[in-house]
Amino acid sequence: MTKQNSQFKLGGLNHLALVCRDMEKTVDFYEKVLGMPLIKTIEFPGGAGQHFFFDIGNGDSLAFFWFATAPEPMPGVSSPAALPGVGDLTTAIGSMNHVAFDVPADKIEEYRRMLIDKGIECSPIMNHDRSERGVSEEMTDDVFIRSVYFFDPDGILLEFACWTGALTEADVSHAPARAVQVTAATAGVG
Repeated sequence: MTKQNSQFKLGGLNHLALVCRDMEKTVDFYEKVLGMPLIKTIEFPGGAGQHFFFDIGNGDSLAFFWFATAPEPMPGVSSPAALPGVGDLTTAIGSMNHVAFDVPADKIEEYRRMLIDKGIECSPIMNHDRSERGVSEEMTDDVFIRSVYFFDPDGILLEFACWTGALTEADVSHAPARAVQVTAATAGVG
């Protein structure tokens, strides 16, 4: 199912900008572990920061800011505290939960093994399906996307993901949730 934007002619993702603690470690990870070429660097005046861009394919980029005065990360608030299937994925409103890179379906097992061989802890391959649980241990006809999750050096949750078939109008079948007020009763407090 392909739908066109009726308001703006978008050509995909130009770049997603994240924040790192150590630009040198970030460059090392994204270039040497994930093989993403560094394509642009910017230095802010007075040592206040840097802004570096990596090519992620299709003309899209992943960018990182390094700020000399950046606050410390808050796993479980600004990012997930654990890998999917291991812990809670809930993050704060306005936070970035994870970045998923599109990979060929026939390469997901190989890419997971490559990550492990490079010393990267990662999830098992997760077969996201239409079941009540939303994930299957086996590949079935209900699986619509396969994923492997891992963290970068700053605890940013990353995903290699591959679609397993075409989506249809039937895949858009849930009403959007409305904002709710969290009370002590709904939060399980008291």
